[in-house]
Amino acid sequence: MTAVIIKPDTEEKLRILSHDAQYDLACACGPRTPDQRRRRSADGRWIYPVTLPGGGTSVLFKTLISNVCSNDCKYCPLRDNQDLRRCTLSTEETCRAFLDYLNQKKVFGLFLSSGVIGAPDRTMDRLNSIAETLRRKHQFRGYIHLKIIPGASPAAIEKALSLASAVSLNIETPGAEYLSQLSNQKNFLRDIVEPIKLISRLTAEGSRYAAVRQTTQFIVGAADESDQKIVRYMQGLYKRLHLQRIYFSAYQHGLGEIDLPAEQKRANPADALTREHRLYQVDYLMRKYDFEDTDIEFGPDGRLSLECDPKQRWADKHPDFFPVNINRASRWELLRVPGFGPITVKRILNSRTKSRIHRIQDIGKSDKLLRKAARYICF
Repeated sequence: MTAVIIKPDTEEKLRILSHDAQYDLACACGPRTPDQRRRRSADGRWIYPVTLPGGGTSVLFKTLISNVCSNDCKYCPLRDNQDLRRCTLSTEETCRAFLDYLNQKKVFGLFLSSGVIGAPDRTMDRLNSIAETLRRKHQFRGYIHLKIIPGASPAAIEKALSLASAVSLNIETPGAEYLSQLSNQKNFLRDIVEPIKLISRLTAEGSRYAAVRQTTQFIVGAADESDQKIVRYMQGLYKRLHLQRIYFSAYQHGLGEIDLPAEQKRANPADALTREHRLYQVDYLMRKYDFEDTDIEFGPDGRLSLECDPKQRWADKHPDFFPVNINRASRWELLRVPGFGPITVKRILNSRTKSRIHRIQDIGKSDKLLRKAARYICF
C-alpha cells in the first residue's frame, strides 16, 4: 500500500504556525482590560496588542514563518527532537497573509519570528526577505517587528535594522550558567549578549538606526535562577544598553523536558504566573518610577514576594522614609508613596505651582489608591 503525503497549503501552514506562536508569550501579561491582552482572531490566528508612540493601542499580526528548529532548548515544545508537524511559509505566502489582514484593517503591523531553519543566518535571510518585500515591492511603511535569531551575524542584524521598526533578541536567562541548563548548543556571550550589545550600539542616539526599538525577554522558571539575578540584569539592559522594554515568559511546565525540583512541581501553577507578574511590576518601577535594582526587596532565596507587590514591599521595609510632605517632596520621593503613580505625581507637582495642597481631595477624586496613599503623606 502506498502512503499519500499531503503537503499543507498556505491556510493550513498559518493554522499550524499561528498555533505554535502561542509559546512566545511576550506582551501577554499586565494590561488591565481583556481587550488589551493577547487574543486570537476569529479565524484562529494570534494578534497582539502594542502601545502606539502617540498613545493608545493597536494590534499586530504575529506568526512564526517556520516551526522547524535545529536548537535544543529544553523549555521549548518546538525543539529539534520533538515529533510534530513541521512547515515553513514562503516569503510570498507570508506577505499575502499579512497584507490580507492589513487591507481589512484588522491589524496595523507585523511581528515575525521563527524557529532556526538550519543556521541562524539562513533564518535571518528569510525574515529579512519578507520585510524587504513588504517595504520595497508593496511599499509598506508601517510597523514591522523582527525577531533576531541567536548567533546571527553582524551583517544579518544590520540588514534587519535597516528594515524593521523594532527588533528583539531573547536573552532567556540572567547568565551563562543558567542558559547551560537549558541548551547545549547556544553560547550565552557569543550568540546572545554580543548581538544585543551590537544592536544597542547600532541603535544608539544619533546613529543611523536610532529610531529602531530594541526589546528582549526572559524565560522565567525554566532554570534555577532567582528574581534578584534577573533584576540585576534588567538594570544593565536598561541603564547601560538602553533597551526600550523587557518582557517575561513564565515557563509552561509540561511543554518542555525540564525536570523541575520537587517543590516547584508541588507548587500552585498560578504561582509561576504571579512570579511573572511581579517581575513586570518591577520592570514598571524601574522604567517609570526611577527605582534601581538595589531598591527592590527580595526574600532570603532571592525571590520577590508573591503576596505583596514590590513597591508596597519597599514601603514596608522603609517606615523611616514616611510620611512624605506632599507640598515639599521631590518627584522621586512622591513616586515612592504607595498609591501614587506618575500621572498623580505630575498632577501634584502642577498643583503645587498654583497653591498649597491641604487635603487628599485637593489631588483629585478620593479613590482607593489615594486613600491608600493617605497613610504615607502629610500636608
